[in-house]
Amino acid sequence: MKITKSYIRKFVFLSSLIGITTSCADFLDESDKSNFTLDNYFTKPEHATSAVNSIYQSLQPIMSSGFGGGPWMMTEFATGLADTELGQAQNSLFIMNLDNTSDNGYGQTYWTSFYLGIANANVAITEIADMTMDETAKNKLLGEARFLRAYYYYNLVRLFGSVPLIVDPIDLSSEDLYPKQADPAAVYDQIVADLQVAEQSGLPWRDVTGRVSLGAVKSLLSSVYLTMAGYPLQKGNEYYALAAAKAKEVIDSKTFTLFPSYYDLHNPSKKNREENIFMTQFVAFTLPSSWQVSIIPYNRGISNYSAETGGIFAQEAFVKSYEAGDKRAAEKEFYYTSYTLRSDRSKTLTLGDYYIFKHFDELAQTSTTSSSMNWPIMRYAEVLLIYAEASNEANGPNSLAYEAVNQVRARAQLAPLQNLSKEMLREAIWREKFFELSYENKTWFDMVRIRKGFNVTTRQFEDYVGHKFVYGPTVTERELLFPIPTGEVRNNPNLIQNPGY
Repeated sequence: MKITKSYIRKFVFLSSLIGITTSCADFLDESDKSNFTLDNYFTKPEHATSAVNSIYQSLQPIMSSGFGGGPWMMTEFATGLADTELGQAQNSLFIMNLDNTSDNGYGQTYWTSFYLGIANANVAITEIADMTMDETAKNKLLGEARFLRAYYYYNLVRLFGSVPLIVDPIDLSSEDLYPKQADPAAVYDQIVADLQVAEQSGLPWRDVTGRVSLGAVKSLLSSVYLTMAGYPLQKGNEYYALAAAKAKEVIDSKTFTLFPSYYDLHNPSKKNREENIFMTQFVAFTLPSSWQVSIIPYNRGISNYSAETGGIFAQEAFVKSYEAGDKRAAEKEFYYTSYTLRSDRSKTLTLGDYYIFKHFDELAQTSTTSSSMNWPIMRYAEVLLIYAEASNEANGPNSLAYEAVNQVRARAQLAPLQNLSKEMLREAIWREKFFELSYENKTWFDMVRIRKGFNVTTRQFEDYVGHKFVYGPTVTERELLFPIPTGEVRNNPNLIQNPGY
């Protein structure tokens, strides 16, 4: 499809905003500061790089946080396992109380940000393919673009169900200017196709600058196959086997390892390394992460940040549902219940609730108030748990499935699982995922995929529809999806709102 001059100008303008300098995100450096036009854009290798860089930018708005809450909290409050002290964050409260509506700004941020990323990916994939440049570099850039487009669609289809599937650039004359929704199966097929192309694009197994790597591609594909095996597609055993095989490739690469200490999960010097496979990139004082203000208590004076919002913390009952002796539930491992005072660091304040320590930047909180922490999208612990679950589903309990899940348990100082039935091992792995990946935007997706909620009192799984949160509300069928944002339905007559909204 033809790209209009106005579209190119908008695209290049967005791309030019992305240039930042950092040892962890050198790929975001602005490489060409000239005024681009339709006639001279996509004529140099630097233009191809700039185009792909613009696609990464859509990862960051989801993490924006403040006194209005933050879009990343959307799937956390939907689990019933999160709490808040932030009374003015209505978007959080509506979701937490299962009173959500299509006016929720969190959903709009996901939709707008990820479709912008998809639009930039569509332009990059179309234009770079025809450029004259080093073929190795070209293929890597196209692989990155394909991965990012797949990642954005993977989130959109799980959040909103039937969504528009657009893989070509759009101008004002395009048929897809007001696109219809695609069947979720077609969206998943496109996600798989993009990731399979990315697998063959010559990417390195790891990229410590934060760019897409082969490890990220295969890890995401294992997650996609696992989801396709479950709800809503229910492709079953064949796709569990595919998920296990893809996760095994990551494991067998021996590129990634679990951190020896949970502290490394929130150590900025460890981003993009060891356990961290793919992350959203942030840089202190240039493009700092903003969620630090959300994971500290409301105005209790423990942080150097002036905004202490109390935006999100863990439900006490969930933390207490961890197995006895689980190191992850110990003080200042995954959670914290006390901290020193800003006014006197020799004094400690008991906070009364379980705040999230795994995302806590101690240097920023106690000194700089500008965080370089990245947000984890895929880490090796998740790949191990995907392998364990998928292998058990495809083949029943087996030594490699036990080995994978027990690596995660060993770090938590828990006894290894052994001699379990397929059904018992299945639920043990689910619990391990909920405990290990808590508050990383994973748990709600798993609940919907397996159609099970976690009863924090009994430590058992029960049907998701009809599952009662510990603080009262009961999940209904409408909570299997989020509402399509009001503005999107209003502006596109071809969109049909999800049931119940």
